[in-house]
Amino acid sequence: MPVEPIVIQTLDGQCPADVFTPEGAGPWPAVIFHGDAGGMRPAMRDMARKLAEGGYVVLLPDLYYRFGPYAPLVPAEVFQGDAGAILGPLIATTGTDKAARDTDALLAYLDTRSDVAGRQVGAVGFCMGAGLALAAAARHPARFAAVASFHGGRLATDAPASPHWLVPALKAEVYIASAENDDSYPPAMAQRFEAALAAAGVRHASEQYPAPHGWMVPDFPVHDAACAERGWQALLALLARTLRG
Repeated sequence: MPVEPIVIQTLDGQCPADVFTPEGAGPWPAVIFHGDAGGMRPAMRDMARKLAEGGYVVLLPDLYYRFGPYAPLVPAEVFQGDAGAILGPLIATTGTDKAARDTDALLAYLDTRSDVAGRQVGAVGFCMGAGLALAAAARHPARFAAVASFHGGRLATDAPASPHWLVPALKAEVYIASAENDDSYPPAMAQRFEAALAAAGVRHASEQYPAPHGWMVPDFPVHDAACAERGWQALLALLARTLRG
């Protein structure tokens, strides 16, 4: 599986990223991959590679590039200690507003690639990355045909930067895969987020998986292989429907 390490110049600095492409000559539709709060590490690259194997150019940016260099994190070790103290300084360097702004540069980069088919792209986000993916699609509604959220958290809060306030700008089809007993996305929040989608006329589907928060990520202690495979099939179906027609 070809992978190309690159650096993209954004308004806030230099963003390291990896680009994964299928075997062959292409062109293929593109997908921007928004990782979880654990940052760039082998598991995120493995997931981006798996998506590329489905027939997509996958752009995986380092969401924490504003923080500066950091060692790859191991979720099992992070959760055994003070996760907030470890992840908090990293998470503080990003957010929906910053991710939306970064999307300008990410799309400009994809537009330079001859192996990318068409101008419309997809976005997928995991945990923290789900809100960032939604913000990216709201920033450029004409460019995003699909957005998928897997165990996304804090999607509808009272905060000014809450993703649900951005929903009226969306033109993409949205898929929400939520976890059981997820304190970061409780039932009342799910109802609020889906009500915003419905009020805005956004085509969407929502499913709760019988698995805990983080089930899709292979290096999470709660990874659920069966539910993860179901999630991958749902993601590939969404992208095929919206980007391949």
